[in-house]
Parts: sequence; C-alpha cells; structure tokens
Amino acid sequence: MRLQGIFAPAATPFDAAGDLHIEGFRRNTAFLLDAPLAGLVLFGSTGEGVLIDEDERVRLLEAAQGLMDGRLLLAGTGAESTRATIRMTRAAAAAGADAVLVQPPGYFRSLMTPAALEAHYTRVADAAPVPVVLYQVPVPFRSVDLDSGLIARLSRHPNIIGVKDSTGDVAALAELARACDDDFAVIVGTAAALLDALDAGASGGILGVAAFAPERCCEIDRLWREGRRDEAREVQAAVAPLHRAVVARFGVPGVKAALDLRGLAGGRPRPPLEPLGAEDRVAVEAALAGLQSPRATSRYTA
Repeated sequence: MRLQGIFAPAATPFDAAGDLHIEGFRRNTAFLLDAPLAGLVLFGSTGEGVLIDEDERVRLLEAAQGLMDGRLLLAGTGAESTRATIRMTRAAAAAGADAVLVQPPGYFRSLMTPAALEAHYTRVADAAPVPVVLYQVPVPFRSVDLDSGLIARLSRHPNIIGVKDSTGDVAALAELARACDDDFAVIVGTAAALLDALDAGASGGILGVAAFAPERCCEIDRLWREGRRDEAREVQAAVAPLHRAVVARFGVPGVKAALDLRGLAGGRPRPPLEPLGAEDRVAVEAALAGLQSPRATSRYTA
C-alpha cells in the first residue's frame, strides 16, 4: 500500500443526546468523497479520537464502508498501552480499516524513551493485520516526540508504511523524507505547509482543512503533480488562512462550526470540549466566505 494524495480527517458528529449521529456522518462522508481524496482518516485529532468509545469506532467504520468507492480508510488506534493499541488495531481492521494511524502513548512521558517507543511500535506492527502509520501529534496536543532517528528505524519495518508529521516544520520533514526508506510515506499534517511539504518530499497530506474544504486541498495536490506550481501557490495562499483561522486557532470546535456553516453535520463537540461562542463563529464564517456551499451528491441520501 502506498499513501499518496490528500486524506481528510473526518469529524465525528453527535446528536442532541451526545450519541453518534450516524446519518450526519454518512452525509459528511459523501460530501468529502465528492472531492478527489485519496481516502479518509477516522478517530484522529480532528475526529475527537481520544473521546470515542471502542464500540462507536466499529459503528463509524462500518458506516463509512459502503461509501468509500475503493479509496483508503484509515483509523486512529493509538492507546496508552501496547495491549490496548493492538486490540483496537485488530478491531479496526475487522471493521474495515485499510490501515491504522497510531499516536504514541504519552501519560508516562518521561519513560517513553526512543527504545521504549521503538519496542511499542514494533509490537503493534508485528501484531497488526493491516499496515501501520506513525502519528507525530500536533504540537498543542503532543506529550511525546517521535524523533527522526526513531522514525527512520521504524520505516524499515515491513508493516509500518508511513508517518503523519504535524509539526509544520518543512525542513525537518525534508530531512525525514531523505532518512526513511523510499517506499515509506511522509505525510504532512498541516494545510498551511502543504505546497512546501510536497516540494520537500511529502507524498501527500492528512489535513484538518480537508475536513470541511477538501476540494481546495486536493486542487493544490493536483496542480503540483501536474507541474503547475504557480497555480498551486495561488490556491495555497487561500488555504493557509483557512488553516490559521479555523484549525490552528479553534481546533475541533472550529472545524465543527465550519461544517455547520457549509450545511453539513458539525454540531457540538463531545464534552469536555465546548462549542464555539457566537463571536468566534462569526470569525469562522468570515474565514469561509470564499467557499461555495457543498455540492449535491448521489453517494448518500438521508
């Protein structure tokens, strides 16, 4: 499996009672896949993965299955213990995930040495029935770093196929791409850096902006691959402010507000996260002013 192109980290909508809003999730998924995405990622940071119950993960994976049209479905399965990570990885694979995105355990931060992390990921990859993608978590949420030497060593495991790097450091990403095996995918996790990351050797992106504006992110990737970098740069200039104004500033509540404003299923995040207040929603609305409303699609009808 080769990870290439743009992946959208799908949000997880909830109903008024705080339970999964499966109809809304399917509608969002159909909208996302109307863009030429390489696939979707469920239960990442944008999908509130650490707040989703294990049985809910199975239901969401099964709900997405019939809509994927052959595109890749990735699931976040990182947990604090190696045992739990393996259990969740196997459950995700059984429910239809093509690969898993695994964040490092962070509670015992001071004990998470490179040797401990290498042993953890090796055990997970050895036991996983699907390929594993390492997850360098965004800075605001990160408690443990995966250093470049560790990632390079893990890139040689036959069942570890890539890393999502959400640092936004393009120079470090370029160094990482040079250090890892050629068939190992280095994927950027910051839409503001997408074009520069592609130049630096990234094979694609898993981008918070793609959760509500997938068409713009895919356009950058397409234009770059066609050698039309000047045009790609123009689109990048419009996408970077979306990242800063919505994803970087407000995180999950901002992404959910953006989905609401695009006529999709955003709603409230799961407690303890709080939704945006009225003033912040106005700021998100201003950031989205140039986007069109969602296109009609026949992939799913509620």
